[in-house]
Amino acid sequence: ARETALRLLARREHSCRELREKLAGRGYAAETIRALIEDLLRLDLVSDQRFAETFVRSRKAQGYGPLRLRQELRQRGVDEGLAAAFIDGDDDEWLTQLRRLREKRFGEGPPRDRRERARQWRYLQYRGFTSDQIKYALKE
Repeated sequence: ARETALRLLARREHSCRELREKLAGRGYAAETIRALIEDLLRLDLVSDQRFAETFVRSRKAQGYGPLRLRQELRQRGVDEGLAAAFIDGDDDEWLTQLRRLREKRFGEGPPRDRRERARQWRYLQYRGFTSDQIKYALKE
């Protein structure tokens, strides 16, 4: 189990929940997994904080917004407070990211009509941006 866990962690950071689920999926006993994760935490080989930081940085660079990131971290077992520490913050940075994403996908300038505005709104909402952020980006 330890060798499998270390191989998984060598590829990328994992949250404790992700690691637990992957090990359970490979048939390891729950008690073995619990002890192993405690040991890996003690040795700082697995860290929800490190996972959250790298995950947010990566997904943010891919153009995902704060709502989507918060949801994905919750699904991966990251504490809400820890997620907020990496997601909340400089709103200007999110707005810059949002504008860049919108211009890349739809071109410069405001939407031509209501239909186009609704299409852009749905896309940006799907990517995880808040209504206020989308309003700002579509205002131009």
